[in-house]
Amino acid sequence: MYTANGSQDRSQFVSEFAPLVRRMAHHLVAKLPSSVQVDDIIQAGMIGLMDAANRYEQSHGAQFETFATPRIRGAMLDELRSNDWLPRGVRRVQKRIETAMSAIEQRLGRAASETEIAREMKVSLESYHEMLAEARGAQLFYYDELSDEDGGESYADRTLPGPAEDDPLSRLTDKRFRDSLRAAIDRLPEREKNLMGLYYERDLNFREIAAVFGVTESRVCQLHSQAVAR
Repeated sequence: MYTANGSQDRSQFVSEFAPLVRRMAHHLVAKLPSSVQVDDIIQAGMIGLMDAANRYEQSHGAQFETFATPRIRGAMLDELRSNDWLPRGVRRVQKRIETAMSAIEQRLGRAASETEIAREMKVSLESYHEMLAEARGAQLFYYDELSDEDGGESYADRTLPGPAEDDPLSRLTDKRFRDSLRAAIDRLPEREKNLMGLYYERDLNFREIAAVFGVTESRVCQLHSQAVAR
């Protein structure tokens, strides 16, 4: 849409793409601790959308959604970063789980079961499941959430300064890293491997995956945290 003088109507962009912001916010918050409020993420995303609408020029050739998506994501991630989105206690829980898994796998030469992990941590299975729920969010963001597609300063550039060889984006391009990651995914238990494929490749949310698996959404959340820890 255009105004009377022929310029693009920015408010139309905001109205039309507000559902995209909400969808992105709900998808992102599913990977974060329960303390993160989706409304805060939506508000940050709307600021990113309005910024994109003000900066967009159709003459540049890119579709608006392609232009706006990384800016919406970047605004959401900046909001999380500024509010210390992952408490230290969550990181400690994740570390405990990872340590227990590693110890069992070194002894047995296979992926550890939930019962074995709980026993190694000297907690009940129910307590272990609660820890998995608490550890939700102790994970990395998507690779494409770290980059700025129009060549501007990336999220990693803004928040992770350091020597070039320590740049996480450079490390992701390393073939040995990719091969190791692929092998690690292949070693996941079948159910967790399927979950990761449905979530990251087919873009299903936890509720949809729960319907596929015939379990609760909270159980899918636990399995996802467990797969990330492995």
